[in-house]
Amino acid sequence: MRLPVLNADEIVKMRASCRLAARVLEFIGPHVVPGVTTDELDRLCHDFIVGHGAYPSPLNYKGFPRSICTSVNEVVCHGIPGSLRLKEGDIINIDVTVHLDGFHGDTSEMFLVGRVRPEARKLVDITRHSLRLGIEQVRPGGHIGDIGAAIEAYAGRRHGYGIVTQFCGHGIGRQFHMPPQVSHSARAGTGPVMRPGNAFTIEPMINQGTSQCEILRDGWTAVTSDRKLSAQAEHTVLVTSDGVEILTRRPTGRTSDKTR
Repeated sequence: MRLPVLNADEIVKMRASCRLAARVLEFIGPHVVPGVTTDELDRLCHDFIVGHGAYPSPLNYKGFPRSICTSVNEVVCHGIPGSLRLKEGDIINIDVTVHLDGFHGDTSEMFLVGRVRPEARKLVDITRHSLRLGIEQVRPGGHIGDIGAAIEAYAGRRHGYGIVTQFCGHGIGRQFHMPPQVSHSARAGTGPVMRPGNAFTIEPMINQGTSQCEILRDGWTAVTSDRKLSAQAEHTVLVTSDGVEILTRRPTGRTSDKTR
């Protein structure tokens, strides 16, 4: 499979949409405090996105009813904002996608609500580092499977966490979701070959226990089958002529932006 390649003008527009998505996470961070509801976080992000001339991609996407995803504690992904009030010790993933000038930019980050237990902080740290290791595999001539192989070796085999395979990263650009599928548990040297101009997300979902998930009756919210904690971190990346560009790098350079 030959993956879609962005031209120079499209890359400029992708950079702009991804920069805005990153700015949303920077904006919302100070509001993630004990007592805030996930619905309030959604409203703040919605107003920020619309106020900057963009549209929140998740809103009404296949019927999704909110502008962001808020996944708290055992929620793996696609948590629907609502009346849930965050409390001290929670961990929450906020997943933001914006549609600006015809292109989508997608990113997410974990936020710690007040003081959290050491095991929760460790899970978040391992997840962020898994993302960094996956990004390090992005290069022309590499295979998409190289990304999942690196994440599985680190988070799965080394640390014993469950790597979610029911959901994956994806190509992105003029469409919200497009080829390739980027599994976070894969075999090196498999999958499509990366070429300059390919854009896709890497978004490992790492579970404290089992890798298995269940979908709640709302048809969206995925939770761990054993109800143990889950964490996720995500960037949209671009394959360049000599490596990778993190399109959704945050201005303040949070931990999960850095590669080594």
